[in-house]
Amino acid sequence: MSALTAVVYREAKIRATNFTFIFWDLFFPLLYMLVFGVGVNSALGAPTGIGNVSYHEFFLAGILAMASFAIASNTSWSFFLDRDNGIFYEMLTYPMSRSEYLLGKVIFNVLIAVAQGALTLAVGRGLLGIRVQWPKLPLLLAGMAIGTAGWFFFYAIFALRIRRNDIFNSITSVFYFVFMFASSMFYPLEPLPVWLRRAALLNPITWEIDWLRYTSIGIGNFHLVLLEGAAFLIFSLACFAYAVRCLQQQE
Repeated sequence: MSALTAVVYREAKIRATNFTFIFWDLFFPLLYMLVFGVGVNSALGAPTGIGNVSYHEFFLAGILAMASFAIASNTSWSFFLDRDNGIFYEMLTYPMSRSEYLLGKVIFNVLIAVAQGALTLAVGRGLLGIRVQWPKLPLLLAGMAIGTAGWFFFYAIFALRIRRNDIFNSITSVFYFVFMFASSMFYPLEPLPVWLRRAALLNPITWEIDWLRYTSIGIGNFHLVLLEGAAFLIFSLACFAYAVRCLQQQE
């Protein structure tokens, strides 16, 4: 068994024995869509700025991005569990690269994110009648995979540099609030004030959401979405490189 496979196997065993995390990752975003999305859709119908698209269709990409964001946060938090039980420093002595360690931790969780995305699409289509563009499904699932990995590497930087769990949780809570609401997750950007629209356009989760929205229901400008997808890929690679550096500095 290779080092990368061994880390993936360990992560899968840990997650398989904790049903709460699996349930949270797979079903909580789905419940959010059914409760919040359907409620707003009933109240607003088709919000200004997105034409003939219902709100739960518009909100679908936000739910998918929220899922990848949450799964990445939960996965990065596992560094604190590894430190508490001592396995973290032991694993650093194993014959594997720091890159393999990071990739191994995220690969299984990327699979969870893809499964969650497929489940959300199926329920959205079956219960809510969301008009998904199935030919673009591979690009959508690729966006889920890269989005989850990118946010994990981003959070891993803080998990590796911060020693106190409570500080890490406080920082992730602030990130959650800022990234979610200063983005195109809950509302279209066009009617927003200029300062908020500019902030949202610089927000990496907006890049991910716009990619997921275009590949799920076909809403968005192709050239802008392509540019945002490239920007998010660069963001993910930069976070990966810096997370590896942070891991190399661990003692």
